[in-house]
Amino acid sequence: MAKPFRGVVNLDIRDSVPDWGPYEQPKAPPGSPNVLYIVLDDVGYGALGCYGGPIDTPNIDKIAANGLRYGQWHTTALCSPTRSCLLTGRNHTTNGMGCISEAAVGFPGANGHIPPECATLAEILVEHGFSTAMVGKWHLCAEDEMNLASTKRNWPIGRGFERFYGFLGGETNQWYPTLIHDNHPVEAPATPEQGYHLGVDITDRAIEYLDDVKAIAPDRPMFLYYAPGCGHAPHQVPREWADRYRGRFDDGYEVMREQILARQKEMGLVPQDTELPPLNPVGTPETRSGPDGQPFPPLDYTRPWDTLSADEKRLFARMAEVYAGFVSHCDDQIGRLLAYLENIEQLDNTIIVVVSDNGASGEGGPNGSVNENKMFNGVPDDLAENLKMLDELGSTKTYNHYPNGWAMAFNTPFKMWKRYTFNGGTCDPCLISWPAGIAARGETRDQYHHAIDIVPTLLDCLGLELPDTVKGHTQHPIQGVSMRYNFDTGTIPTAKHTQFYSMLGTRGIWHDGWKAVTTHPTLSGWSHFPEDTWELYHTEVDRAELRDLAATEPGRLAELVGLWFHEAGAHHALPLDDRQPVEILITPRPQLTAPRNRYVYRPGGAAVPESVAVSVRNRSYSIGALVDLPEPGASGVLFSQGGRFGGHALYLEDNRLRYVYNFLGSEQQKISATEDLPTGENLLLAASFDKDGEDPPGTAHGMLTLYYGDRKVGEGRIRTQPGQFSVTGAILTAGRGGTEAVTDYPGTTPWALSGGTLNRVAIDVSGEPYVDLERQAAAMLSRE
Repeated sequence: MAKPFRGVVNLDIRDSVPDWGPYEQPKAPPGSPNVLYIVLDDVGYGALGCYGGPIDTPNIDKIAANGLRYGQWHTTALCSPTRSCLLTGRNHTTNGMGCISEAAVGFPGANGHIPPECATLAEILVEHGFSTAMVGKWHLCAEDEMNLASTKRNWPIGRGFERFYGFLGGETNQWYPTLIHDNHPVEAPATPEQGYHLGVDITDRAIEYLDDVKAIAPDRPMFLYYAPGCGHAPHQVPREWADRYRGRFDDGYEVMREQILARQKEMGLVPQDTELPPLNPVGTPETRSGPDGQPFPPLDYTRPWDTLSADEKRLFARMAEVYAGFVSHCDDQIGRLLAYLENIEQLDNTIIVVVSDNGASGEGGPNGSVNENKMFNGVPDDLAENLKMLDELGSTKTYNHYPNGWAMAFNTPFKMWKRYTFNGGTCDPCLISWPAGIAARGETRDQYHHAIDIVPTLLDCLGLELPDTVKGHTQHPIQGVSMRYNFDTGTIPTAKHTQFYSMLGTRGIWHDGWKAVTTHPTLSGWSHFPEDTWELYHTEVDRAELRDLAATEPGRLAELVGLWFHEAGAHHALPLDDRQPVEILITPRPQLTAPRNRYVYRPGGAAVPESVAVSVRNRSYSIGALVDLPEPGASGVLFSQGGRFGGHALYLEDNRLRYVYNFLGSEQQKISATEDLPTGENLLLAASFDKDGEDPPGTAHGMLTLYYGDRKVGEGRIRTQPGQFSVTGAILTAGRGGTEAVTDYPGTTPWALSGGTLNRVAIDVSGEPYVDLERQAAAMLSRE
């Protein structure tokens, strides 16, 4: 609430007394520390060096050596939900983030919008005299708001961050990112050929934002939220970083698990009697099916290393090398941040929190992938195709993800991975360093904690309390507890008593050292939740959740199951949703404008995100470009949607009209005109797809025909993919290509149209025959 004016106002200023209090910008108390929040992505408990992992992370290890490492710190098992907890101190379903923001459903617990009653840490700190900035992955904005026509209320700038440079969705290409600077899209400042990589770019920007403040007001505290895309797919990194790990993963993920566990025991991270769970702890396609005979999710089966061929072992090992190089490269960038803070003498008085948002990812399935988007389209990977790309892993030519055996290894000693409420999905790295405020160095804390506990910890360290209102909104109470009580005393019991979990159909509840958890496979479509099997573990001594005590402790199990339902009701965790990825992602959601039959795009505007662009999925469509071609030889892109790993485009090359449908990066389906381009004004150049079947369901087949006006000049059969061109980041452009090319266009980036003028592009999805549409267009032009 604004301070009241306490000065004196008279007719003459000479007789008046000013009061600057209501007008001064807020100032933090002298000596207030900076806060550096480092949020890694899909980095499991057993990946980092300081957690016994095989990946070299000297800078993260330095943070651990300079502070505290937590052995029982937990997340929600998925990115958007955890990130909402990390910034608000409330449970993910209280925040409306029951799943990733792109998978929102119309219920209070999973609507994709953090309510204003759950203020972010940035919204709180900016009112207490902190400068705030964020770089990297946001993923806390509903998909229908990730565009320039929408409200920006849930963009970082709308939620307390004064500066932002990064991407709004769940992932992006590290070589060709979809970038937002503050409130507008921007192109990357360089190309991969010029040495560009997103990890370096966001670190440059983070240091710039810090310097912008410290150069003017060295004592003004800064809250920097640093959220690199690493180690989320795509695993993309300069080759030399991956090559550092040549041969280190050749013995396979099962041997790697044993090596990691041995180191964790030496470090005192886990009890000495901890054992490894089996490689397929919740079932296999041969041993388990759903209540109605549904198949076990093929994504969640792990192939034993000794069943792989020599080529498969070589491929799988290289995928792990690339991931490890990716994480080490990220660690190197974190080192640049630390060096900057040390150089400006701010490191000791900076609270550094390093966490991962969930366990290592199993989305690569049993065979890994060179294009992770296949999984989100329900299309299985082809091992032979993947093997052909072995030497390109991590490059601009792959969108790769390792096989899920490595997820088990990087989550050692736990079972399963991201998405699951077993510890493999939820128990993750957490480091806190604050040399000026924490006396302990290099110690481990074993108290049980969760992502919702970080915000109250930081407020406690800063001497602040949650305001009753923020921006006029009465605040929901913070649901986490401060972890500061254990900064200087390692043996004190945990201050936390209960934590519930719910993610993609799987459920769990922890209470005073005991945990009940279901074996329901995520993304399975099995439903029948009342028939779920609940297991019971004493996780205080059984971290790997190996000894199921449900049969010997039925009373305790019943109490915990009842407690789960109480917590789920209190925190809006129902209904449960275990649908498969394609079904979840293409669920109809509110749009700013209703879907229409005809979409018009003009050159020069910002790229249009796929979520609000025309959808050609599983339907007939026509793309018409109205152009002026004064003479032969025009070249370049007329229309582009998507990129190298899935998309389609209409373009000019060698004086011919051409269309390409890039099916998930696997098949470049190209149709070329058989005649040279006409010349003149208001020429209609078009491609029309007529669907005549679908196999498998959702994958449309049909004839793609090219036209000059109403004259057919080429045709060929194609198929179209059932899901999105990208889970996040696919864009539509007119008159130029996107951030990456759908195919090998003529010329150089951005492959803009030259030798002619594009007036507009219209895409029709009404299903009407193209010739009828062309006549309508001709009639419209005659009227103009």
